[in-house]
Amino acid sequence: MAGRTVTRADLSEAVYQKLGLSRTESADLVEQVLAEICDELAGGESVKLSSFGSFIVRSKGQRVGRNPKTGVEVAIEPRRVLVFKPSNVLKARINGEAPTGDGE
Repeated sequence: MAGRTVTRADLSEAVYQKLGLSRTESADLVEQVLAEICDELAGGESVKLSSFGSFIVRSKGQRVGRNPKTGVEVAIEPRRVLVFKPSNVLKARINGEAPTGDGE
């Protein structure tokens, strides 16, 4: 899967090959996990996956922005944004280092 975007179908196929579930069960499992994560985030909750990272919903207040082309000031409405913070284990794995074992 290196060098390209990983899709839901790719995740389902990996579950199918590694766990031996049927393709339909694998696809359903992936969909259920992603739906649960989405539901929690939509409700404003953070989602922490041990040894992977945390998905955090943050609120941004109203502010004034500027159109870079024209220089005209524009009001940017308050909104919620999703932030991903990788765990130290994932950071170490990406950098080819031994994980520290803190299991963040």
